[in-house]
Order: sequence, then structure tokens, then C-alpha cells
Amino acid sequence: MSKSVERVRTCLAASGVSANIHAKDNPTRTAEEAAAEVGCLLNQIVKSMVFAGCKTGTLYLFLVAGGNRISAQLVEELIGEPMERADPDRVRKETGFSIGGVAPIAHRCEIRKFLDKDLLQFAEVWAAAGSPNHVFDINPNDLVAISGAEPADFVE
Repeated sequence: MSKSVERVRTCLAASGVSANIHAKDNPTRTAEEAAAEVGCLLNQIVKSMVFAGCKTGTLYLFLVAGGNRISAQLVEELIGEPMERADPDRVRKETGFSIGGVAPIAHRCEIRKFLDKDLLQFAEVWAAAGSPNHVFDINPNDLVAISGAEPADFVE
């Protein structure tokens, strides 16, 4: 098991919440791939999207329901500056996860997180567990509690 998946496993175990990591035969890099692989609705997939502030360079993590799209205008209003997709090398270096496997927890760095409120309608959601072939299932309220994500309106 990779070090990044092990970091997620350790974080989940320390949190005491009910969540299980699942290794998948096929990659789950996209929300569509993940939903097909785990057999859930597209919006039960938690997309972990890392953005950087255009003025400050500060990294932010947005946890987005699989079928939703981030609204640039709403994000700018929420953060107070325009945003751009973070450079994949920077994401890997600072969070410890590669794009396609960015978990919502267990980052190497402090990163402010926001959660799409649409995820809260489900009893269970699925998120990346540190690699493109690992996911974990969790109650979205537990995800908010252990990730420190702030539920917010930032999708179109």
C-alpha cells in the first residue's frame, strides 16, 4: 500500500468514524469512473479539486459533488480573490497527493477546505483515498467533522 493511502487509513482510524478504504481494479480518477466502479450515484462522489488564489497563491480544497461544477464567481465571492487550478506538481508536493487521488483528509500541509452542500443530502459519499485506485465511503457529516471542511455554496 502506498504511503499516501496509508496516511488516509491512519487519519480515518484516528478519527473514530465509520469509513472503509476500498482498492479498485480500475482507476477512479474521474467522478464518472468512480461512480461506475463503486456503483453509486454520480453526486455521491466527492471530487477533490485544488485551486490557488490568483493574488495570494494560497491553496484551497473544494470538495464537490460528482455531477456539479464550481462557479468561478461564487468561489471568488467566498474567498475574496479570483482562483485558478493549482499546478499538479505543487499539489503533489504540498498536499502529498497526486491529481486523481487527492483525498479530502490527511494532507501534508494546512489547507482550507470547502464542502459542496449537495453532498450533505446523502447517507454515504465516496472520496479518493490517496491514489487513483483507492476510495473510501463515509457519511458526509463525518467527512465535514474529520476534514474541517466548511459547507458552502460555490457550485453552479
